[in-house]
Parts: sequence; C-alpha cells; structure tokens
Amino acid sequence: MSRVDFAHGAHHRLHMACHTTARHVQAGHRVAVWCTDARRLQRYDALLWSFEPASFIPHVRAHDPLLAHAPVILVDQPADLASLASCGWLLNLDLHCPPHAGQFARILEIVSEHPDDRQAARARWQQYRQQGHELRSHALAARPH
Repeated sequence: MSRVDFAHGAHHRLHMACHTTARHVQAGHRVAVWCTDARRLQRYDALLWSFEPASFIPHVRAHDPLLAHAPVILVDQPADLASLASCGWLLNLDLHCPPHAGQFARILEIVSEHPDDRQAARARWQQYRQQGHELRSHALAARPH
C-alpha cells in the first residue's frame, strides 16, 4: 500500500501544490500529477510557469514525446496514470481518490482552507483508510500568497 500525506491549511491549493512540486523536483523526485478537472489542471499547468518570479518547473502532459525526460507529468486519464507508477510520487489535485493509487509509493494531498475542499479531503481520507493505505496529516506553515 501507499503512504498518503495530507498537508492541510493551504491558503491557495494550487499555489501550494506548485511549491510542493518544486521541492520534490529539487530533491530529484519524479512526480505524476492527477486531476480530471480540465480547468483546474490547466490552471496548475499555467502556475508551474509563473508561481514565483523566476520559476519554471519542467512538465509535460502524459502523451508528450518528452515524457521520459520530464520530472513532472500532468495526467487526466486512468490508463495513463497506471503507466506512470514508476514515478513513485503522485500529487492528487482531484476531488476524488486517484485510480491505481496503490501503485505509487507516495501520494501527496494538498488541502486548502475552503470548506468544500476540506469536506472532499475528509472523504478521500476515509477512502484511503478503507483501502489500507498509511495515512499522515501535516499542518502547513503560513506562506505568502
């Protein structure tokens, strides 16, 4: 089973996801990012280019020819996610648990202060627990917006 880390208290979920992704890329990890909401995934994609003044996190979509060389892969289809388990790390930006979750060593969940986001995160926590994953919860330190 996977270890699932819930980081809660983010002021802005996608900005915190960018910071989290940057830390993992700097540590040499390869990260798959799961989200079936096309608008949310597009916003995250755009933020990876600009969330900090001189920042850019190399990333591609799951069918990009440079897939093998990218440290971050954006995924919105279950079959594509299943093929990326070798990444080891999965950042879930969806409101539901990702398919094939048990194939990843680590799953990262960012939870904002928004009540709907917290409610969806509670449901994911319960589902992960029922699936037998190791769960951990972390309070996020305040970050500038």
